[in-house]
Amino acid sequence: IHFYKRKMSEKEAKDDLVMKETDAFSKAQDSQHDESDDDSEAEKNSDHTSDEEDEVDAVDGTSSVEAVREYLAAKLGIGKNDLKKPDDEQRHPSVLTSIDFDGIIDYIKEGKAKNIITMAGAGISTSAGIPDFRTPGTGLYDNLQKYELPNPTAIFDIRFFKQNPKPFFTLAKELYPGKFAPTASHYFIKLLEKKSLLLRHFTQNIDTLERVAGIGDEKIVEAHGAFHKGHCIKCNKEFSQDWIKEIIFKDEVPTCDCGGFVKPDIVFFGENLPERFFKCMQTDFAKCDLLIILGTSLVVQPFASLIDKVGQDCPRLLINMEKAGVSSR
Repeated sequence: IHFYKRKMSEKEAKDDLVMKETDAFSKAQDSQHDESDDDSEAEKNSDHTSDEEDEVDAVDGTSSVEAVREYLAAKLGIGKNDLKKPDDEQRHPSVLTSIDFDGIIDYIKEGKAKNIITMAGAGISTSAGIPDFRTPGTGLYDNLQKYELPNPTAIFDIRFFKQNPKPFFTLAKELYPGKFAPTASHYFIKLLEKKSLLLRHFTQNIDTLERVAGIGDEKIVEAHGAFHKGHCIKCNKEFSQDWIKEIIFKDEVPTCDCGGFVKPDIVFFGENLPERFFKCMQTDFAKCDLLIILGTSLVVQPFASLIDKVGQDCPRLLINMEKAGVSSR
């Protein structure tokens, strides 16, 4: 404030200010007998204010702030009233009663969450006996040595699949739907649907346990596909889940009449995500009033980026065994 006051004074009453400062520092000189003329001159030209000016500041602080407002408004080319907004208008309004589970519960009970989106990863299925992908020691990628892959992710790489589909179908037999039951997490999402609170469920999982839990097809977006049907990678002919399962459990590779391999509709590395994923991403997140993220490390893109698609006032709840994800806000 003192800096801008001096700038104002230089414009409006430069001569008076110089006289005041000279007089003030002359008094200071008298009380400090050993100071040299050079020290006095330096003190006079310093940025400190005199005692007399400080007293004026204490008495007339309001007018000083007003003067600064006028100076800034003139410099920035805006009306000075634009600098007078109350503090409350400059802060985001409080959305939750508390930043914890109780705050989320209150938010739902008060009827503020009517379009909930859930995002899920492999973590919601581990208690069903299905391994996740990246947990050291127990994760799927740490236990694929028997397949003699060039790298762990090759088992889900479309280029490797076209050359050697056998490792994938051997693994698929172990993970095939029908051997596992939904967990409490799946039934929680089903409960949200039953209460008419679920706008959409976005899942990275390919185990189809959401469908087994009874969540409606129209509510589910399987970002990475699922086992519920398959297509020939050569002619695109569609095949049922039961037909594919029967072949797999014979330890054979499902093959189309045209000679192409039949792959379940799981999105492999090197393939595009389903069109439905992008369509729902564009329409749903602007409506979302509560985002719940369950059991995902938020590493794989573009799924991980969905957390930043909601509005700035939408609460986001992340439930995961470890810290995960990086918010852009």
